[in-house]
This record gives sequence, C-alpha cells and structure tokens, in this order.
Amino acid sequence: MLYLVPTPIGNLRDITFRSVEVLKEADLILAEDTRTTAHLMSHYDIHTPMSPYHQHNEHKVVQHLVDQLLAGKKMALVTDAGTPGISDPAFLLVRACIREGVKVETLPGATAFVPALVNSGIPSNRFCFEGFLPLKKGRQTLFKKLAEEERTIIFYESPMRLVKTLEECIVYFGEDRQCSVSRELSKMFEENKRGTLREVADYFKEKTVKGEIVIVLAGKE
Repeated sequence: MLYLVPTPIGNLRDITFRSVEVLKEADLILAEDTRTTAHLMSHYDIHTPMSPYHQHNEHKVVQHLVDQLLAGKKMALVTDAGTPGISDPAFLLVRACIREGVKVETLPGATAFVPALVNSGIPSNRFCFEGFLPLKKGRQTLFKKLAEEERTIIFYESPMRLVKTLEECIVYFGEDRQCSVSRELSKMFEENKRGTLREVADYFKEKTVKGEIVIVLAGKE
C-alpha cells in the first residue's frame, strides 16, 4: 500500500488525525526533504523511518520502491507542504504503482491553491490550475494562450519573481483584470491582496515579499 499524505502548508495543526495515524503506522515515509519533514514528525511524536524522494532522485528509485511495496511494505509519501503530486513529486511513483497493481490511497488535506481560490472573491465554479509557470521556454506561448482563457486561472510563484510575473500578466491580460495574491496561507502573517493587476502589482512593489505565493486571475470576459 502506498499512501499519499497531505501535510500542512503552514500551521502544523492543519493535518488530519488519520494522516498522523498513517504516518505512525507506515513502514517508511518518503519525504521530499527529510529535514523539513522532521519538524512535523517531532511535533506529532512520529518515529517512522524516512527516506528522501524528490524530483532529483525519483527516476532512479521508483522501481526499487515499487519492489518494496510489492514485497509487502506500507509507505507514506509526503512533500514539504501540501498534497503530493500538486506541483510536487508523486506522479511517477503513483503511475508505477498502478501499473504493478500496488494499491494507492490519497488522503484528503491541505493544498495551497484551494483556500487562495475560495477567498479570492473571483469565480471558483470553473478554473484551471497551471502550477509554476515555465521560467523561459514556453512562457510567452503559455501567457498568450491563457490570455484567452475564460475560466479563473491559478498558478504558483516565488516571492522573488512575484512583481515581475504580475507585470508580465499586465502585458498579456491588461491592467484592469481582477487578481488576488495570497501568501503565507494559514500562518501568522497570512496576507490576501485583491484588486486589479495594476493595483496588486503596485502594492507589492513597495514591500519585501516573503512566503509561498498563489496568484488567482479572473478569466477573460
């Protein structure tokens, strides 16, 4: 059995009782960064052995992990924050497990884009999630495509690139397009800035930005 276990995106209390039970009962926890996950393990008195599983080693270790699962091991996959597979490693292992007949179960839990979308004030009945935008190749092409998207658009961004990305959005979507930027979700200094793209871009130009960023854009009318 492979369990995909969502972990808190900020507040350590945002984890389900069942998730803690699964992490305690697993034979092995696969962690994106064992140092980051160690803080969560310590907080909930979890002593299950951990092994690294991230974008730099997943191709190498997938088959070995599947072999262990087929031999009867129970594993739990976690990332640094949020639900595995959402802009984080998981897909390759899940696909391999399905092909080999290993049971996969995903627990419900934290995902950053959901609260950012719901509290944005922008329509949430239809949306597209783009994750992190490409840094170079394909970026301009994607922006041009998204400029015609009628559904609400959601993507992640780093604090260092936030203002630059908002300025690019103004070029392709227009400065009056409605926007919401959420950062530090569930943490003490959570912030949700709403307004037009121009208003939001100008606001963040004047301050030092920290934390994980979710950008929500209204679709084309």
